[in-house]
Amino acid sequence: MSAQSSLELFWISGSPYAWRVQLALEVKRLPYASRLLEASKGDLKTPQYLALNPRGQAPTLRDGDEVLTESLAILVYLDRKYPQVPLFGAEARESARIWRLISEYLSYLDRPAGRIITPIYNGKIAEQRDDIRAAVPQVHAELARLEDNLGAAPWLGGEAICAADIAVYPFIKSLLRAAGKEAAASLDLGLLPFEARYARLGAWMQRVERLPGYERTYPPHWRQ
Repeated sequence: MSAQSSLELFWISGSPYAWRVQLALEVKRLPYASRLLEASKGDLKTPQYLALNPRGQAPTLRDGDEVLTESLAILVYLDRKYPQVPLFGAEARESARIWRLISEYLSYLDRPAGRIITPIYNGKIAEQRDDIRAAVPQVHAELARLEDNLGAAPWLGGEAICAADIAVYPFIKSLLRAAGKEAAASLDLGLLPFEARYARLGAWMQRVERLPGYERTYPPHWRQ
């Protein structure tokens, strides 16, 4: 979404961290200036960008004089400053549930999923095949927990989209993209077709992908 706005988002294509913020901006219908950077060209290490984000990472959100880094911190900022379409719940129990889901993803699924995604993307399957295979049962165990968590609800937090959906979706999408690579066919990941094994999560992902503005957030280089 681009329009005159105080919000500027600096991001890189395919970063699930940046994707979180893009989704939040679209869900909240907040206009923002899109600043697409290319890590391969050194855009994250220029003096101008390092002045905004000294770690040289993406995303970075600039809101007037405020500069925010780290995707979850940005989600909290957006939710407090622009509360329409609340992402962290309207009351204490909702907020605790949402943060529990995010914390469980970070504690139990993020690392084993990364052990699968990163070597596939980086062409390191041969060197890390044993570690990838060791991570697979952990990933399935956590996906099964998420599947059970959904129950009959449309969203991870219940009846409305929340920060947990936005925080987790980009990483699962990246995992499935990695699983679909030709080089991954010999790994027997058991992730595809995803809907056949995780029907509720598959339907949940489709709901995310039907959100207004979703297509604007889809990583440009994934279309190539």
